[in-house]
Amino acid sequence: MEAPPGFSHNFRTGEVYRLKRSLYGLKQSPKAWFGRFTLEMKKYGFKQRNSDHTLFLKHKEGRMTCLIIYVDDMIITGNDEKEIKKLKEGLFTEFEMKDLGRLKYFLRIEVLRSQHGIFIFQKKYILDLLAETRMIDCKPAKTPMIVNKKLYIHDKAKTVDKDRYQRMVGKLIYLSHTRPDIAYAVGV
Repeated sequence: MEAPPGFSHNFRTGEVYRLKRSLYGLKQSPKAWFGRFTLEMKKYGFKQRNSDHTLFLKHKEGRMTCLIIYVDDMIITGNDEKEIKKLKEGLFTEFEMKDLGRLKYFLRIEVLRSQHGIFIFQKKYILDLLAETRMIDCKPAKTPMIVNKKLYIHDKAKTVDKDRYQRMVGKLIYLSHTRPDIAYAVGV
């Protein structure tokens, strides 16, 4: 291990040092950071959900505030503007953060608000997948497969890159969360 940049202590071989806090890059750092974050959220009266430990909720006087975190990205939402403002101010004092304004993009999911509601879609993600597979000019099909076709192993089948195939299937499964119309074709 090496000293972090800007640290001006001369280390001697064989010396052992005790860290007072987690260093970026250590395998236990994310867990330590999340533990500190969780304590901070509880300090503000938020309850961590048992079903999803990255979801924190606070109910107060018929109003709700919700925070969900994924690695270092988070969404803060709810119908209590005062509570949201108070939470943001508190988190800004404890953590290095940036407010990106209204939610537009999160985990490759685009978010659009209108008078008719909130819509999620993954157009950019789909275009990236099509470009990656060189299918950007492909023709759309209702179900891109033959219905009721029996599948068999073919001895002379063209080999494919197994890792690339598995990555692509994973990406399509992720896409099916906002596009349930492809779930059957992806799951076969």
